[in-house]
Amino acid sequence: MKNFFEFRPSLLTSLRGYTREKFTADLMSGIIVGIVALPLAIAFGIASGVTPEKGIITAIIAGFIISALGGSRVQIGGPTGAFIVIVYGIIQQYGIEGLTIATIMAGVFLILLGVLRLGTIIKFIPYPIVVGFTSGIALTIFTTQIKDLFGLTTPELPGGFIEKWIVYVQSFPSINLPATLVGILSIVIIVLTPKFNRKTPGAFVAIILMTVVVWLLREYAGIVSIETIGDRFSINSTLPDPVVPALSWEGMKGLLPAAVTIAILGAIESLLSATVADGVIGDRHNSNQELIAQGAANIVTPLFGGIPATGAIARTMTNINNGGRTPIAGIIHAIVLLLIFLFLMPLAKFIPMACLAGVLVVVAYNMSEWRTFHNLMRSPKSDAAVLLVTFHLTFLVDLTVAIEVGIVLACLLFMRRIMETTKIAKVGDPESTVDEPEEHLDIPDGVEIYEIDGPYFFGIANKFEEQMIRMQERAKVRIIRMRRVPFIDSTGIHNLTSLLRTSRKEGTQIILSGVNPRVHEALHKSGFYDTLGKENICPHIDAALARAREVLG
Repeated sequence: MKNFFEFRPSLLTSLRGYTREKFTADLMSGIIVGIVALPLAIAFGIASGVTPEKGIITAIIAGFIISALGGSRVQIGGPTGAFIVIVYGIIQQYGIEGLTIATIMAGVFLILLGVLRLGTIIKFIPYPIVVGFTSGIALTIFTTQIKDLFGLTTPELPGGFIEKWIVYVQSFPSINLPATLVGILSIVIIVLTPKFNRKTPGAFVAIILMTVVVWLLREYAGIVSIETIGDRFSINSTLPDPVVPALSWEGMKGLLPAAVTIAILGAIESLLSATVADGVIGDRHNSNQELIAQGAANIVTPLFGGIPATGAIARTMTNINNGGRTPIAGIIHAIVLLLIFLFLMPLAKFIPMACLAGVLVVVAYNMSEWRTFHNLMRSPKSDAAVLLVTFHLTFLVDLTVAIEVGIVLACLLFMRRIMETTKIAKVGDPESTVDEPEEHLDIPDGVEIYEIDGPYFFGIANKFEEQMIRMQERAKVRIIRMRRVPFIDSTGIHNLTSLLRTSRKEGTQIILSGVNPRVHEALHKSGFYDTLGKENICPHIDAALARAREVLG
């Protein structure tokens, strides 16, 4: 039990043998990542329906906590594009206070997942579900940026995906050409910057250049139609005091689905990011410790007005590519953002909204994983079905529904595949699909042997029962060979019991052969053996045939 609640952040182990060279590398990487995170934090904050500074506050507080307490040496935490849709929807339905409570609840769930050592279970969520809702979120983010990208004048946008596009089409005559040009140039700059300088973030370059251009156009050309952050928001560059929201059971119950969605998505994205980072640096993160850190960040951050946070793949890879190898780099990134927030935040009011829309369009494109999506469409039809259902539900209905339906559908398809791999056949039947070794069994007249190859759970149990019911000829002895059955569930035991009772009425004796210890224990505890009789439980097929001859004799 001592190791069950083990708390060991990577920061503690990384500081052993820490050198000046490592600190220099972490310092440079932390500064660069802080600069990269600035425009993304502002853009994610605005797109999520909150003010720009709340996006930066999230990056500062969550980024610091995730690096200080996390289980990965290079993970960078903060607001991400995946949460935009969820956060915006929660704010529209429950307000800022509802978002705060849902985020805190999600943080508690994440800590519980980590403490209960369930970090590895998150990795078993099927890949088509992850790609489906990630691609769906990307399409939703792209849709939300059309208004600012083209400078459209629209009424209040509806919440539905299709309804938004109807409004866009109707409002397209109001397109603002200068704003559109700023948005398109921002995208071009972001795309082309890595071709000339891989270490300089394209989003940062685009924001600096476009902000200067728009300011010059306002001051010297009289073009004031390009909306900026300052036109829409009032900028506050002071850290807020923590505020604990009023908690009530009814309110928390209503926010439970949203909190679970935040927790699941945060866990998946953070562990996926940490796993990708492990492959690059040749390390192995602690999944449970990482979830605890994510949970702590999502409990503390909303108290200061922040939004949900998780591990960010793009910023984590930027950290790795610039030499960061310990959590110190992530802590420095948070300090850099704090300094910018305190001393340079008023300058953010000059950033054009069309430029931020361009940044998020590129983020959406990178999130879309369209190549992976295309490849998965060539996978088995069941995987493609899970992918398409999750994808369409994400942007047409709701992310929470998409995850729930996707997981249920994947579980059903998984059970179907298990049923397909479990084979039941009569030994000696020329149409048998069970692989039989070279055996020369002397099967007496009136004896049938059935081989079960695979797990014997509820789906297979029903299949076997139906097969027995269809039998026209009633054998005197029926041997059920279970040497290849790894486990049995309660439905399987129930159906065996029903088969035993039906067979007795028909004058047929059931004999089990080759039951493995795990299945043997389950049958023994259920009381099935008391009904069957110990003499009809045989260790191997030869003993079962000998018992069958006794019954016939």
